[in-house]
Parts: sequence; structure tokens; C-alpha cells
Amino acid sequence: MEESNLSLQALESRQDDILKRLYELKAAVDGLSKMIQTPDADLDVTNIIQADEPTTLTTNALDLNSVLGKDYGALKDIVINANPASPPLSLLVLHRLLCEHFRVLSTVHTHSSVKSVPENLLKCFGEQNKKQPRQDYQLGFTLIWKNVPKTQMKFSVQTMCPIEGEGNIARFLFSLFGQKHNAVNATLIDSWVDIAIFQLKEGSSKEKAAVFRSMNSALGKSAWLAGNELTVADVVLWSVLQQVGGCSVAVPANVGGCSVAVPANVGGCSVAVPANVGGCSVAVPANVQRWMRSCGNLAPFHTALKLLQ
Repeated sequence: MEESNLSLQALESRQDDILKRLYELKAAVDGLSKMIQTPDADLDVTNIIQADEPTTLTTNALDLNSVLGKDYGALKDIVINANPASPPLSLLVLHRLLCEHFRVLSTVHTHSSVKSVPENLLKCFGEQNKKQPRQDYQLGFTLIWKNVPKTQMKFSVQTMCPIEGEGNIARFLFSLFGQKHNAVNATLIDSWVDIAIFQLKEGSSKEKAAVFRSMNSALGKSAWLAGNELTVADVVLWSVLQQVGGCSVAVPANVGGCSVAVPANVGGCSVAVPANVGGCSVAVPANVQRWMRSCGNLAPFHTALKLLQ
């Protein structure tokens, strides 16, 4: 009888935990639904939930076989087609991060559809000196500069359709680091990636202003966008911010109700991301500037940023 009561208590406790998680998920979905229905709304996604995660990027890399499959001795080769007119900075950042976790064979090629590629893009992986036999590497990373409308990725040319879009490819590459997130935090990270692509990169000026406000709010509560750990959300948003605003960040000053962008020097790089909203210049808020400096202090971001100079 006593054992039966203990089992019942354990079952009730588990049910309570499940219900709590369901409520948290519902809150996350409701928040994202609000953003989709009213894209100009200033959504504070950090109020959904912040999970307790490690403060640094996971160092125990995922077993590549579990994601890419077994190739029976053949090198797992990720092939990316990208347009040199719009370099996918987030993927170059992730390449550097992958090199810190795996032995990566990196190569750059130019497709015949492209007439010329700037020298800095041809050397975006550094000098390609293959000092080891191919079989000694864990992962191949091949970048092909090609005239494509969207960045594409394949890791099995024979058996899979390409993954399209910088955000989707970044999600896949970041998954190789083996970070673990609960469902709510994973949803939060995914929402930031979508915000980067659909609102910050492709949205109206009003939508961009809303993104900056949401970012500033989130970064006022934690070091990174989705908590105290670097995630793919930080990588993609940083990349898009560089693409839409150049190498910049601005210090806002209020003049007659309009925010005026005053250039600030960040790591030797003049940062300014102005957007026109109703005749007023939208400047990057203070917390976002601090976050950008944190990103720029990391070698993978700093190296990718040089490609814009």
C-alpha cells in the first residue's frame, strides 16, 4: 500500500511538471502568435521564459555520425553555394567556430556563373594549405561562390535536396555543436532567427525599429539574446545587422522628438545602422551596441567582419 502511495505521488509530481511546461509552451506560442499577427509590435520575447543554460558555447561537439550519417570512411563534406554579392557572414562565423571543435578541411571555389570574386572572399578561409591527408579530417567545408538567388547547402549531393536560406543553414550548422535547449528556449532562439531574416533584413523601417527595441530589452536582461550563452540567434542577427547597416552602430540623441544617429567607434570600426522611420533616424540602442562589441571581440566575428572592409 505504501509503495502504491509513493508511486501515485511520483505520478502526480510528474503530471504537475508536464502541466507547468505546457503552460510555458502556451505562453511562448501566444507571444509568437502576437508577433506574427502584429509584426510591427514591440514584442519583448525575453518575458516568455529564460532557461538556465551554460554561460559558454558547448565544448563537447556532437557526434557527426548522428547528424550527417555514416559514410564508411568517406569525409563528410558540407557544400555551400553563396553569392559573392551578398556574403553570408553568419556561415563564415560558424565555419570558424566549427574549426574550433572539429578538424575541418576548408576549400573555396568559384563557379563559372560568377565573372569575378573579390580577393578577400577567395581567401575567406585563410590560406588553404592541406598539410594532412583527406582522411585525417572530420569534416569538409566547401564554399562555392556562385550566382544563386539564395544561399544553398548540401552535405549529401546524391541523396538530399538543398537547404536554402542563410538562417536555415545557420540553424543546421549550429546544431553540430550539440547544444541542448528545452522546447521553450529552442522556440525563442528560432523566433530570433526568423526576426533577423524576415523583419530586420526584409522588413519595413517600422519593423526594423521594433526589432531594435526588442533586442535592447532582451539584452538588458542577459548577455546574449536567448540567455547567458551564445546561440545561433546571436550569430544570425549580428550577420544581418552588418549586412543591412554596414560596419556600424549609432549612439541615439533626442532632438525635437527625433532620434539622431551619432556614429560611435566600436573596435576601430565606425558603427552605424540608421533606418528611416517616419522621417526620424533610428539608432542602435545602448544594449545592442554593447552586444555588438561583445560579438566583435570574438575572433570568428572579427574575422568575418574584415570581409566587409
